[in-house]
Amino acid sequence: MHSKMYQLFEEQRSVHVLYPYVGLKNYISTVVDFVLNGIMAGDYVILIENERNYRLIHRELSSRLTFEQFKFLHRVNNFDFYFTNGSYQPPAILEYFNKTVQPYLDKNLSFRTWAHVEWASVGDPLHLIEDIERTADEKVISLSFPLICAYEAEQMPIQLQTILFETHPYILLEENFISSELYIPLVDVE
Repeated sequence: MHSKMYQLFEEQRSVHVLYPYVGLKNYISTVVDFVLNGIMAGDYVILIENERNYRLIHRELSSRLTFEQFKFLHRVNNFDFYFTNGSYQPPAILEYFNKTVQPYLDKNLSFRTWAHVEWASVGDPLHLIEDIERTADEKVISLSFPLICAYEAEQMPIQLQTILFETHPYILLEENFISSELYIPLVDVE
């Protein structure tokens, strides 16, 4: 997977990927590959992740990265990121994201982002996820950076799968990137 991920992100900076993961072991391995590939490519890596998984990821990375290389990794607590105001609100998430990436933009530094989305309740309105994923797609295109959005496959009801396939041009399955046949590209409104 190392070369496939590296190759896709080298060929095209504006890459918005859905990763419906199965199993924690595979998930951690894929995140570690993403971080290592990013740092080796000279990118800063913004990792939006929960505390439990981050400890496992950090443990894997600590034997592979130097202290100086670790400076390229910026971890954001995914609970804080998605529930800044106590609930999943796209405007608050966008504001948090903008504040997070602004220092990289100000210094013209390249970055890539991994976002672990943990959806608390299927009873919550799914249009909120669609709103934030459409906004994410716009940001990926306008700021030209790679973004992988990871969702646990077993927690994705069919309605959510459809929304995610429509809002992500690429899907990471196992070790392969495929184009989403359901993706609905953004339309420039002038």
